Amino acid sequence: MSLILNIDTAQENAFVAIAKDGICIGSKTNLHQKEHASFLHPAIEELLNTTGLKMTDIDAFAVTKGPGSYTGIRVGLSSAKGFCYATKKPLIALNSLEVLASEMRHQIANQQALICPMIDARRMEVFTAVYNANLTEVMSPCALVLDAHAFETMLEKNIIYFSGNGAEKFKSLTHTDHAQFIETANWIHSMCQLSHIQFVQNCFDDLVVSDPLYIKEHQTLQ
Repeated sequence: MSLILNIDTAQENAFVAIAKDGICIGSKTNLHQKEHASFLHPAIEELLNTTGLKMTDIDAFAVTKGPGSYTGIRVGLSSAKGFCYATKKPLIALNSLEVLASEMRHQIANQQALICPMIDARRMEVFTAVYNANLTEVMSPCALVLDAHAFETMLEKNIIYFSGNGAEKFKSLTHTDHAQFIETANWIHSMCQLSHIQFVQNCFDDLVVSDPLYIKEHQTLQ
């Protein structure tokens, strides 16, 4: 059995969730990006009270390490590391794009199609990657400035599903039927599932060397 506290403050909407064996048993969400730091610790305390758990009951702490908001990534990762040090429990650090891709694949019947999550990086730039239905990387995470030729070669041979708060930019640029766009409301449940898999497989991050995944050296998202 695993009890995992999941933290995501890297995106526009933040959430904390407690999952038992990969199933969310309680969560709190914040919709105001500039308030993620002040939201996090009170939300965790309230969540523990609601579920009747103590911090020492938690088996591991999972966090999205980016890409996303520079400030939000730091808030989540530093808090998760602090909890791990205090409780001597392991850290699970997840790629935000992979979590979003996992949420997307639950909505896609075509198992031959590719999955492309996009996180807004301001102007015409996005953080993105491409995965197959098994979440194997087809294109590694990167910061990409979108234009009409983005993904052109891939789209000639594949149907690609795009989603995330950066996907709307590309929707206005591409006109091929091979580019499909879907909505993903949140990824709480997908993160809970992925962190449980990492826990079962003993895939933990080293607290000393675990770093944010900024992708861009000079991140400007706040």
